[in-house]
Amino acid sequence: MSPSQPKTWSQRFESALHPAIAVFNASIGFDIALLEYDLTGSQAHARMLAKTGIISPEEAETLVNGLEHIRQEHRRGEFQPTLDDEDVHFAVEHRLVELVGEVGKKLHTARSRNDQVGTDTRLYLRDQVIALRDELRQWQRSLLTQAEQHVETLIPGYTHLQRAQPLSLAHHLLAYVEMAQRDWERLGDVLKRINISPLGCGALAGTTFPIDRHYTAELLGFDDLYRNSLDGVSDRDFAIEFACAASLILVHLSRLSEEIILWASEEFGFVTLNDSCATGSSIMPQKKNPDVPELVRGKTGRVFGHLQSLLVMMKGLPMAYNKDLQEDKEPLFDTVNTVRACLEAMTILLNEGIVFRPERLSAAVAADFSNATDVADYLAAKGVPFREAYNLVGQVVKTSLAAGKLLKDLTLEEWRSLHPAFDADIDDAISPQRVVAARNSFGGTGFEQVRAAIAHAHTRLATLD
Repeated sequence: MSPSQPKTWSQRFESALHPAIAVFNASIGFDIALLEYDLTGSQAHARMLAKTGIISPEEAETLVNGLEHIRQEHRRGEFQPTLDDEDVHFAVEHRLVELVGEVGKKLHTARSRNDQVGTDTRLYLRDQVIALRDELRQWQRSLLTQAEQHVETLIPGYTHLQRAQPLSLAHHLLAYVEMAQRDWERLGDVLKRINISPLGCGALAGTTFPIDRHYTAELLGFDDLYRNSLDGVSDRDFAIEFACAASLILVHLSRLSEEIILWASEEFGFVTLNDSCATGSSIMPQKKNPDVPELVRGKTGRVFGHLQSLLVMMKGLPMAYNKDLQEDKEPLFDTVNTVRACLEAMTILLNEGIVFRPERLSAAVAADFSNATDVADYLAAKGVPFREAYNLVGQVVKTSLAAGKLLKDLTLEEWRSLHPAFDADIDDAISPQRVVAARNSFGGTGFEQVRAAIAHAHTRLATLD
């Protein structure tokens, strides 16, 4: 609509919006992301209007073709709505009337912007969730590829950021495969509540026209319909659930990011960063910075903020639609874009950006007391009560530290002076490889269990795609 023709809503209004309020009120700057979904939803609505006899088949065909023409204009970059269009829905309707004439004004029959925007948002988010689930699968495959290369590579395991017990590096990476699996399943569960059609709920109370909501739901691939029109236009639970699921994805990416940042430091030195995924310092030429994991760690808070924003937006809204709900778009769009970007970046980092240093990892595992539990287990297996063994080993660690020794440095005579149950097999029992291999309980870090877990993960990815 031309700026020389200020828009009024109906004959109820005598003048147009104040220019500053028009800017404040407009959402076209961001809800243009819904354009293709608005066109698809409108085409289904037009076909339903013809099926129920509300408009003629010829009119519906004109509307559908006009909407498709707008889609092609948009894809060619020729459809450029302005602030005067206010939002994507009005922009489409204005252009449609320009293209097909007065029949274009019939498209909005038996429909409100309230159920229209709800439909568009669900169609958009449905596609995004499906894409995100595919990207999570790629992330899991990247983790699995690294795990397969490092089944017998050892890494120190930590609790409280203190050396605890040695692990298979593959076992460590597989923990993130499991987290991503929960993310994948969680998104699938959210998808069930995204894929419900509000189209036909009208402004809040339904419509007097003989519409067929089941038909539009079928055309648009929805699995179900909202059974209450008030709920249909005001529900944003699905958006909040998505933001929560997205936040958990970034929790998991951020945890691994923090570990990679530590591992890449001089103090750890467990990985090296390839040039393709690192940057340098503007004044310190020796530095190579882990920008990818640092950015993921930082962007996680941004997504958390969007979740909080959606929760606060909804908490005080009375039924049914309120303009506050316009504020769901930017957090939702940015959450989608941020999570997808982080997943892509971390997948590239894992595939191409880091190289593990087995020799450094092996040296780290061999230079601590993380095999102390295995000394206690050794004694317990020979009949010594575990708590007695535990206290004895604590004393051994204390005296060894004072003497500047590790447990592997003790002689058989020193072991036997501590307890007669020690025998010549103690050195083998507390070697890092043996310590890890021995933890063969289901879900443990033992090499047999790790290989079985990798095989199971591959099967799961193949059967759930």
